[in-house]
Amino acid sequence: MTSSTPYDVRDAEVIVVGSGLAGMTAALQLAPRAVTLITKTAGLPGGSSLYAQGGIAAAVGPGDRPEDHAADTVAAGAGLVDAAMAALLTRDGAAQVRRLLDDGLPFDRAPDGSPLLGREAAHGAARIVHAGGDATGRTLVTALADRLRATPSVRVETDAFAVDLVLRNGRVCGLLACHGQGWVLHRAPRVILATGGIGAAFARTTNPAEATGDGLAIAARAGATLADLEFVQFHPTALAVDADPVPLLTEALRGAGALLLDRQGRRFMPDEHPLAELAPRDVVARAIGRRVAAGEPVFLDLRPALAAKPGGFPTVLALCAEHGLDPVAEPMPVAPAAHYHMGGVVTDADGRTSLDGLWACGEVACTGVHGANRLASNSLLEALVFGARVARDVADRPLSPLPPFALPRPPTVAADVGHALLDAIGTEARTALYDGAGLVRNGLGLLAARRKLDRLAAALDMLRCEDGDSENDLQAPPEIVRQWGEARNRLLVGRLVVHAALAREESRGAHCRSDHPLPNPASLSRTLTLSELAGTAGHLPGDAACCIL
Repeated sequence: MTSSTPYDVRDAEVIVVGSGLAGMTAALQLAPRAVTLITKTAGLPGGSSLYAQGGIAAAVGPGDRPEDHAADTVAAGAGLVDAAMAALLTRDGAAQVRRLLDDGLPFDRAPDGSPLLGREAAHGAARIVHAGGDATGRTLVTALADRLRATPSVRVETDAFAVDLVLRNGRVCGLLACHGQGWVLHRAPRVILATGGIGAAFARTTNPAEATGDGLAIAARAGATLADLEFVQFHPTALAVDADPVPLLTEALRGAGALLLDRQGRRFMPDEHPLAELAPRDVVARAIGRRVAAGEPVFLDLRPALAAKPGGFPTVLALCAEHGLDPVAEPMPVAPAAHYHMGGVVTDADGRTSLDGLWACGEVACTGVHGANRLASNSLLEALVFGARVARDVADRPLSPLPPFALPRPPTVAADVGHALLDAIGTEARTALYDGAGLVRNGLGLLAARRKLDRLAAALDMLRCEDGDSENDLQAPPEIVRQWGEARNRLLVGRLVVHAALAREESRGAHCRSDHPLPNPASLSRTLTLSELAGTAGHLPGDAACCIL
């Protein structure tokens, strides 16, 4: 840092926030432009993409068409999918996957070199491309990370926690981040959010610890338009063990023949839906969730899938063994867990948000392709397609030079704040959101969650330094600032989800209200901004503290 500024100032043509599939795709395709990729993880890759067991859905098999894939996507989305965006996703997606196959990425292939295709829930055809059996995400993002490290135009900043956008007259001018050595202002006319989802805002999730909704919270504080925040997909078959996050047992297992069983060893899904184990995820998750909530264990018998695809699920076998379980000897205990967020920052087909100079792609974005319920294996596809589209738009769109602006003041956390207090606030927040806005919701539970989250947000806000008390010896170290920032983001995201869930008085897709069990054909608002939440909650402690100049 220099003596004349409270932090370093670093310039770039483009800033990419996030090191999952969407962020790395965008950064790679922006070469040779000067890109700074910021990730709060210790290295590449990061985010949920690394843990994606399923695969990438794409109409690349004989007789399959992007139009058929789009139709399945629309059907799974329970009436809220943008059909034009679904058509774009499946058309561009098929082309993207073919290019990756031609580029020699290590997808699973038949002896003739054609991709091995699997089928998953709610797909009308076998169109899931895999890599490393059930390690598709890890295989793909590891390969992209190697390419990114070899790209000289991309500077990767690890252990860097993105805190707030900097805006001048409504235009994005950069991003404040807390690094291991302190604060940095990354000054740039273009910022791409690719920060992933919000799963770690819930007490039980399959998402990694870093999925704290940072990008969504950053965009919300800056005033961006958001949509579909109430639609949180719970993976039906997370392993029912004491772990955080909980390991998931991929959808591909049921596609390969794995069966769901009750305590008596009886299949129950044929009574729930004509597609049985291959019903849409929300149907399967609620069928399992009802039984678990009543104290009845549910099991997934992996043996038919393991027999059908020998050697096809090494990740699953390793996860089970890690917890002392043997899926060859007996069925595995499962229960739903928060997995994927269909909502996010509203974007157009090129990833542009409502803020000038800000783009979003991947799970943090809401493109309209998922509607109320994401179709299995469309998430990695979305990251590929819209990561590339954002890169093209950013590269092609001229922007005038940044206007001069004063250096913004970063938020400061009191020096006496410790990990234990922040851990306690984070745990309470995650539990409140999971209990009140989990798999099945109702108005009373949502209101209780809102009150709890509001109180926790107010308590967290009290840990900030007062104006004029931000001397270095009164500030917490960077690791505490980051933990405080993640708690701040979790709380804001949780309150936004609860607000949207209260407003949608119906059951649709992944959003299930026991007090409003039927779909409501009336058009309900799907978008909101932070100011709308402020109008309802009355007070937003710390949430509106974006650096607006």
